[in-house]
Amino acid sequence: MSEYNHREIDKKWQQFWEENKTYEVKIDHSKPKFYVLDMFPYPSGAGLHVGHPLGYIASDIYSRYKKLKGFNVLHPMGFDSFGLPAEQYAIQTGQHPAITTEANISTYISQLKKIGFCYDWSREVRTSDPKYYKWTQWIFMELFKSWYNKDTDKAEPIETLYEKFAQNGTKGVNAVCDEEVKMFSAEEWNGFSETEQYTISLKYRLTYLSEAVVNFCPALGMVLSNDEVKDGVSERGGYPVIQKKMQQWMMRITAYADRLISGLTTIDWSDSLKEQQRNWIGRSVGAMVKFEVENKPDTLIEVFTTRVDTIYGVSFMVLAPEHEWVADLTTPEQKESIDNYITETQKRSELDRMSDVKKVSGAFTGSYCINPFSGEKVPIWIADYVLAGYGTGAVMGVPSGDQRDWNFATHFGLPIVPILDSQQDIDQQADATKEGKYINSGMINGLGYQEATKKLIDSLEERGIGKGKVNYRLRDAVFARQRYWGEPVPVYFKDGLPYLIDEQDLPMILPEIDKYLPTEDGEPPLGRADGWNYKGNPYELSTMPGWAGSSWYWYRYMDAHNENEFASKEAIDYWQNVDLYLGGTEHATGHLLYSRFWNKFLKDRGYVPQEEYALKLINQGMIQGRSSLVYRLKSSEGADKNPVFVSYNLKNQYETTTIHVDVSLVKNDVLNIEKFKTWRPDLANAEFILEDDKYVCGSQVEKMSKRLYNVVNPDDIVEEYGADTFRLYEMFLGPLTESKPWDTRGIEGTYRFIRKLWRLFYDQNGKYSVTDAEPTKAELKALHKTIKKVSEDIENFSFNTSVSTFMICVNELSDLKCSKKTILEQLVIVLSAYAPHIAEELWEILGNEKGTVTQQSYPEFDANHLIEDSFEYPIQINGKVRTSISFPADMSKEDIEKAVLANENVIKWLEGNTPKKLIVVPKRIVNVVV
Repeated sequence: MSEYNHREIDKKWQQFWEENKTYEVKIDHSKPKFYVLDMFPYPSGAGLHVGHPLGYIASDIYSRYKKLKGFNVLHPMGFDSFGLPAEQYAIQTGQHPAITTEANISTYISQLKKIGFCYDWSREVRTSDPKYYKWTQWIFMELFKSWYNKDTDKAEPIETLYEKFAQNGTKGVNAVCDEEVKMFSAEEWNGFSETEQYTISLKYRLTYLSEAVVNFCPALGMVLSNDEVKDGVSERGGYPVIQKKMQQWMMRITAYADRLISGLTTIDWSDSLKEQQRNWIGRSVGAMVKFEVENKPDTLIEVFTTRVDTIYGVSFMVLAPEHEWVADLTTPEQKESIDNYITETQKRSELDRMSDVKKVSGAFTGSYCINPFSGEKVPIWIADYVLAGYGTGAVMGVPSGDQRDWNFATHFGLPIVPILDSQQDIDQQADATKEGKYINSGMINGLGYQEATKKLIDSLEERGIGKGKVNYRLRDAVFARQRYWGEPVPVYFKDGLPYLIDEQDLPMILPEIDKYLPTEDGEPPLGRADGWNYKGNPYELSTMPGWAGSSWYWYRYMDAHNENEFASKEAIDYWQNVDLYLGGTEHATGHLLYSRFWNKFLKDRGYVPQEEYALKLINQGMIQGRSSLVYRLKSSEGADKNPVFVSYNLKNQYETTTIHVDVSLVKNDVLNIEKFKTWRPDLANAEFILEDDKYVCGSQVEKMSKRLYNVVNPDDIVEEYGADTFRLYEMFLGPLTESKPWDTRGIEGTYRFIRKLWRLFYDQNGKYSVTDAEPTKAELKALHKTIKKVSEDIENFSFNTSVSTFMICVNELSDLKCSKKTILEQLVIVLSAYAPHIAEELWEILGNEKGTVTQQSYPEFDANHLIEDSFEYPIQINGKVRTSISFPADMSKEDIEKAVLANENVIKWLEGNTPKKLIVVPKRIVNVVV
């Protein structure tokens, strides 16, 4: 094949890799291992666009490079295939989600294979496959059968808790558990029935049932995650979402809060992502304080505060609108305003309430509580900036110490009591008192912050109305969705209590149902299943959330077909953990937090050896779309039937409306008018005001989206330019971690580079021209510069500069008319990580019939080839370059000085004058001062 034909080459080698199982990986103790993992995709019906493969190409290059460097590389791919979109499509069409999911996965696999990734497809996993989710259910069961021992700082089997209760009762048990647990002696415990003991244990297990405030979408009949709610409506369908208390399965991720924070120091993740997780966990040290409600001595409102020393400045109390006592505390006069406010709050997601710091709203309950230190009456309000699930769902308002409290007090005309910083001295306090601005801080007068805090906490504990406490912004994770298309929870109910099914009955497979909607009684879709029970007892009707299957999938890749365990000890001990993980920052406080939690749990229980599963994480940037725009006249006769469009450079002469147009109808910013007319029925009779006989479109960079018609299908690019051109161009666009716009126009330059590379192997007549002649020093220098630079770039994940290096190398070798096999063979190996198809073809053309380029070793860099034999010095006479002289690179300064002064050109420019000074800067310049 004397001409480069990417279609034939791509197809040939993709077929070869598949037939020969080139990328299948097995445990090999003779090589060091390296595990490269991509965040596996959700297979949507839209398929991949050119932005999706960015991280996949980068991880593929790194995987191929590590193989060439002698590593046994695990580089798998699978699909996060449970989820809301497939279920919504099923609701609309009646088609089972499994059918659409299978079709979508087939599309994704086809697209991925066309790009030439070195995935070991024999290890493919799908979270919706019962063979996979059997082990997701098993992990849930292990969590249910565990409790967290604060003394050992790890999860332990529930049997060890039973043993402690049997020996000492609750005395000495330091557990993560429900806030209110019953205290009992060993004698009492041993006297309890089996059912009573089991009921008590439910308050300690790492997964448990609880009332939780959730994002509930009445139209969809299901709970949504924060990620699935945008501006108070469901992301899918745009239906209103309300805040609602429901019984949900929960997971005690809070037990791992400190370990989740401390573990961040041991992993190579970006500082920004680590900070997001620290802020989300939100560890804070403070105190719990109980405020007695006026005229209700048995009702105590408990708050958590990090600044108990400001308690004398409390001028109001705020409860979350969902707080269980709101109805009881609301007076008849305030009931209407409270009810209206709660209704409005239900329309906003927790994420919106947390992020909207400028909005001030609230309603007064009509009740008061009593400050436990000053004795002052404090009005009780509700406001949506307080969340029921964070802390206690109540906040003491100190306007002079907190900006949000100050905004609230100012907005509603509440008192703002100035309090002095407790570190100010007594004289300043006395001055403030004289001015009438000072509130008596009683027992902490004159104390420093730490002393005051300790004294107040001691007082709270002595009086039994509070205690010191570490609190977290992080809340236990809701682990249930009222959907069909998810993992069934392996639980049944007997006498109102939840029990696990027998392990031998896993997987608990999704049943068939007639519709994918909630039942008429409001139960989740699984309520429609006939005979959905376990030995006569009803099953749990909720399914697991989307993050369940993605919280452990990297282990299944290690041993994808094991029917007896989620992965064998041999596989886990060999692969250990992920050495390089690539994925988006949007998962910082979702998947990337939950998966760390599950990994730590599996380590506690002895199933895995590592505390952290991903040693290094890189967040790739986003490839943005380059939208094409057309300009329609705002008013023209018959505009509805005959819309008129004005070319870009003429649009300022008219009053126009800007419209997005499908980028597939545009090439080099020129609109294909005929295709445009058939794009939509209303454009059939469109008219155009042209410039130079063509319609020029405008453009702008924005998110790649079907709605903006700027989605580019990688299949189209691969078909026109080839997989290798596509891979190189994606990397060439810019640094991996930064966002950059896609512009199909720029790919032509990369395609020319590929063809120029090909021409190094053939002469102008298309004849194979590679020889076995010895390479020149210049050729070796060009090659070894490339070997060194590309290796450094890959190690530093600077893939865009590698592409530039390849281009420079090919240009230099072309100028040198290099056709030496020694040079080209090594260049092909280096290039193979980036452009595997052409590399395989050229490797074969070079006569390497046995073994593919993937089985070679990365060329060794030899620094000797970069050592210069000579250097050409610019020679300055009084600061002006007058000539240049080439000297051996190792020539001494003294010899250079002598040679310069003996040079005829220098003597001419000296004009008989004797130099005052001669300065030699090695390998830079020589300056003669007269």
